[in-house]
Amino acid sequence: MSEVLHWQTEGEGPDLVLIHGWGMNGAVWDQTVEILKHEYRVHVVDLPGYGHSGHCCASSIEETALLVLQGAPEQAVWLGWSLGGLIATHIALNHPARVKKLITVASSPKFAAQDEWRGIQPKVLKAFTSQLVDDFQLTIERFMALQAMGSPTARQDVKALKEKVLSRPAPRPEALFSGLKMLSDIDMRTQLSDISVPLLRLYGRLDGLVPVQVANDLNTLVPESQSCIFSRSSHAPFITETDDFCHQVLEFAAS
Repeated sequence: MSEVLHWQTEGEGPDLVLIHGWGMNGAVWDQTVEILKHEYRVHVVDLPGYGHSGHCCASSIEETALLVLQGAPEQAVWLGWSLGGLIATHIALNHPARVKKLITVASSPKFAAQDEWRGIQPKVLKAFTSQLVDDFQLTIERFMALQAMGSPTARQDVKALKEKVLSRPAPRPEALFSGLKMLSDIDMRTQLSDISVPLLRLYGRLDGLVPVQVANDLNTLVPESQSCIFSRSSHAPFITETDDFCHQVLEFAAS
């Protein structure tokens, strides 16, 4: 069985890598790629167990990162959404020579809420795990609905997301369980100050999975980073506010 991940590459110019989030696949970036490919050579990966990379598997964030690095350009701007932001951050911390700049989207160094730290309640993450066992398809659909909840364009955003994600093979259950464990367990807060490349953090003001207050908390933890909050977006600002999102990415990447 091949352990080479599925990649698609479009455009010419400096290299830019896009990493999708939990339960999704690289097709979620289609609208974004159409804009970014005019300035960058855009590389989109399906993570192990997702989409066209269903033949691959990884049980930890390091295994996932190493598989991604195998097919990635030698050096690039890395952009990760949600769980993909954790993976891109891990690569920036542990393989810094491969990363020119880092952009995280609707992501957090610690997704699970704990004490004063805002995030997803652990019981919600546990519920997703048990729901996956009971009804795989329904759980994925519910998660897609959460991506846009609160956005004024939620209905069309979810429709667009579903169309893209369902255009590729469904994720493997073991990949989903592994991803949920990463979201539940990983805490990179104390490591963020070790990031040696420019960092841009993008958020949706209406996000129910990564509360916008996380942006303010991280202003303290990584004061040299930049951040931007999209006022009409929930968890998927690249779908809700595509043009503004791409403008922020292009401006930061070129600076």
